[in-house]
Amino acid sequence: MGSLDGKIAIVTGAGQGVGRCHAEYLAREGATVVVNDITDSADEAVAAIIAAGGKASAHKGSVADWSACEALVNGTIATYGDLDILVNNAGLVRDNMVFSMTEEQWDIVIDVHLKGHFACSHFAAIHWRNAAKTVGEGVALKSRKIVNTTSESGLFGGTAQSNYAAAKGGIITMTVVHAREMGKYNVHVNCIAPRARTPMTQAIPMFAKPESGWDKYDPTHISPMVAWLSSADSDGVNGQVFIVTGEEIHRIQQHQVATSVYAGKKQWTVAGISANKGVLFAGMDSLDVAPFGSPQM
Repeated sequence: MGSLDGKIAIVTGAGQGVGRCHAEYLAREGATVVVNDITDSADEAVAAIIAAGGKASAHKGSVADWSACEALVNGTIATYGDLDILVNNAGLVRDNMVFSMTEEQWDIVIDVHLKGHFACSHFAAIHWRNAAKTVGEGVALKSRKIVNTTSESGLFGGTAQSNYAAAKGGIITMTVVHAREMGKYNVHVNCIAPRARTPMTQAIPMFAKPESGWDKYDPTHISPMVAWLSSADSDGVNGQVFIVTGEEIHRIQQHQVATSVYAGKKQWTVAGISANKGVLFAGMDSLDVAPFGSPQM
């Protein structure tokens, strides 16, 4: 018995890298997986899943294409009768400094990451909301799951990644929004920031596979958390963000008010703000941009 027996799952960008690991792991846990990618790598991933005794089918299309996302979600429902799990994973990078980044580099990263997450979630949400209306009030709703993918750059701001960090930061906020909107339909929406060896990181020396011993950045280490967030064991976990790497899982505290100052029922003045600067920034060692706050690598 797997934790996802009988579940229908979509994993985007699942032809290679972390996405393929997710698809294969979810299939081993009993889910029927629709593998989305833009190339024939989707077919290769499906063949591997089936060879291992799992159930899967391929969908080729870009998540940056609104119609392709509609076809992906609605085609899955038409083929299998339902959709239980959506793993938004597809992504790419086009790094450059703010003074060098082109419009094309900006647009493609925003489209694939932010629009791609939203479009797939949008069509899944339509189905789940309609299904809830069909069931009617007072009847227990089937549990559904969305697992989004952000990054530490989206959390802490990576240099030369205005496009990527903005998209990934937007995904974090969108996760919270969708968790609020869809919770009443028993849809749980959470987000992971994976740190692993992928086509986007494999050129970085620290991610290289070691000759022996524990391979901390093996991308397969990320997938158990995705499976857990997709399973009934995570029911009630909603709107949360996690960094996942190797043997580590870090839950991220959401933004909170740090300090406050009050003008006393009158408009602030520049001089008044200056006078309260010490209170506003109390406890800070530096007023410069915060350091990159990720767990130690």
